[in-house]
Amino acid sequence: MKLDAIPTGGRAAPQSPTPDRQVQGVFSALLEAAGRSGYASAQSGRDTPLADNSAQAAWFDWFAVERGGGRYASESTADAQQLRSGYGEILARAHAEGGYVAPFDFLRRLSQDELEIVQHVHRLAQPIDVGALNEEGALNLLLPPAAQVDLNHDGLTQAGAGMSLRFPDSNTPASVVDAWEEATAGLPPGERMMYELRMVLPTALANIHTDETGAFSHAVEPGDPEWINPLADPGYSYATATQQQLDGLDFALSLGSITRAQYDRQQGFWQGLQDALRERGAQ
Repeated sequence: MKLDAIPTGGRAAPQSPTPDRQVQGVFSALLEAAGRSGYASAQSGRDTPLADNSAQAAWFDWFAVERGGGRYASESTADAQQLRSGYGEILARAHAEGGYVAPFDFLRRLSQDELEIVQHVHRLAQPIDVGALNEEGALNLLLPPAAQVDLNHDGLTQAGAGMSLRFPDSNTPASVVDAWEEATAGLPPGERMMYELRMVLPTALANIHTDETGAFSHAVEPGDPEWINPLADPGYSYATATQQQLDGLDFALSLGSITRAQYDRQQGFWQGLQDALRERGAQ
């Protein structure tokens, strides 16, 4: 849904959880029951009752939303039904058979056809090689895409062999997620994606190094010991990050590199996010 005006501070927070946060809540409770961490922004697992069909039901609900106009909107009716039911059965088995405790063992028990369903759900380019996966990559194959977690806090969420930078991710504090949802409510998907990219840019830039002349020297790759995730630093401030964006807009406008209309719209967003963060006491 597109709104004519950019979101600004002072609005009421959303009254009900988004579909993403609903599925994150259920699977965070499943992970907590398995001795793992889920989403920092989700309720405690003790507050989310689980039934035998909880994983499957949460997947069905989230899939229906994504089928209507999201990730799975372009699937044929037959393919969509196969993904919905096939992955739902896999999730139900993972819940019942300890898949969230021992994801490798569970994945090894899946047939080739079942692994292909998992591959399709997660949009993986290559067939799944269970033996080549790490713990995070294996576990996230058993979580709907919106509920996948960054286990090692490196700022990357890995599913199978695929990695992505996300914002918010599983380690983003609840107060920050609440502020983000308020500030982005009603934004067109492309515009929201642009702001998401700005939020994760510090992680990408922290791993690009230059020499003494300012020329590119080298980039640190994910998995290298030197890889840095600034957002994992206890002192990282999202409020400061928004101020840096505002300062950057002022500078860009002074150079004439953006129009006044672009400035006004982006300034409205970042100021609204900063206000929402401060209202919630977010760092």
